[in-house]
Amino acid sequence: MRALGLRAPGRTLALAMTLALSLAAPGRAADTIRLAVQKTGTFSWELAAIRAGGLDKEADLSLDVAELASPEAGKIALRAGNADIILSDWLWVSRERVLGAKLTFYPYSSALGAVMVPASSPLKTLADLKGRKLGVGGGAIDKSWLLLQARMKQDGIDLKSDASIVYGAPPLIAAKALDGEMDASLNFWNFCAQLEAKGFRRLAGIEEILPKLGAKGAVSAVGYVFDESWAATHRDAVARFIAMTRKAKQLLVTSDAAWDKIAPLTGASDPAILKTYRDRYRDGIPRRSIVDEEADARVLYRVLAEIGGRDLVGPAAELDPGTFYHAVPGD
Repeated sequence: MRALGLRAPGRTLALAMTLALSLAAPGRAADTIRLAVQKTGTFSWELAAIRAGGLDKEADLSLDVAELASPEAGKIALRAGNADIILSDWLWVSRERVLGAKLTFYPYSSALGAVMVPASSPLKTLADLKGRKLGVGGGAIDKSWLLLQARMKQDGIDLKSDASIVYGAPPLIAAKALDGEMDASLNFWNFCAQLEAKGFRRLAGIEEILPKLGAKGAVSAVGYVFDESWAATHRDAVARFIAMTRKAKQLLVTSDAAWDKIAPLTGASDPAILKTYRDRYRDGIPRRSIVDEEADARVLYRVLAEIGGRDLVGPAAELDPGTFYHAVPGD
C-alpha cells in the first residue's frame, strides 16, 4: 500500500480545531449543505467515502446531494441558487466574478491530464507531436490543451498548425486512442488513467510542463465553488465542510480498503484500472497553502488569457481578487 501523508500540517490542524470547536455546542441541528455533483465525477467518490466513514455526521452536516449529468448543469444549479457548492475551476470563477457573480474557489484537486501514447509508439518527447495526429478531449479552449500549446510555442512549435488536431468528448477520444486512430491523445486525468492501465504510457503530464510556464508547484485546477455571500453567512459550516473533505482525502490516501468500498462508483471492473485511479487521485490531493496556490493560478491565468483570449477568460486579463477562498487564518 502506498501511503502519501498530507503535507501542510498546520492547515490540517487548524481545520481540525475548527471542526472540534464547532461541534462543542450541544443540541444543535445539523447544517444542510446542498451539493450539485456530476454523477460520474470523482467528487461522488469522495462523498461515498465521507458517508461510509460517517464523516458527515462527525462534522454535524447534512449533505443534500443532487446528481447531475454534466459540469455545466452544476454551474447552472449554483447560479440559480439551487445548490450551495459545486466543483469547477478558478478560471470560470474569476470570469464569473468579473461579470458580477461573486463566487469563490477552494482547492479540490491538482490532478491534470496528460499526453498519452501507445506503449510501442516511437514518440519520445512532446516535440515529436509535430506532424502527428493528436486527439484532444474537451474542445478547443480546454485548459490543458491551451497550456500544452503555450509550452510548445516556447520551443517554436505551433501545435494547432504543426499537428493534425482532432477534438472530441473525452470518452470518445479515449476510445479512438484505444482503437489506434491517432498517434497521441490529450485527455482528462481519469481517461488517461484508463489508458495507462491498458498499457499506454504518458508522453508528458500537464503538471510537468507547468514549471516551464512559471508555476512553482502543483496547481489545483478544480475546486469547491460557492457564493461569497453564502459563505459569509455560513462560515462555520463551510469550515466544517472543508475539514470533513480533508479527512476524507486523508482516508483515501491511507486506506486501500476505503477504495474497495467506492470501487463500483469508479466503473473500474479491472483491478489495474482501480489502482491507477487510486494512485492518480492521491497524487492530485492539494498539499500547498492557499497563498501559494493563488500565486501560481495568477501566473497560469495570464498564460491562458494570452492563448485563449476573451472566449476563455472574458474581459479580464488578470485573475480576479477574491477568486480563492481563505477558510482559516494562515491557510
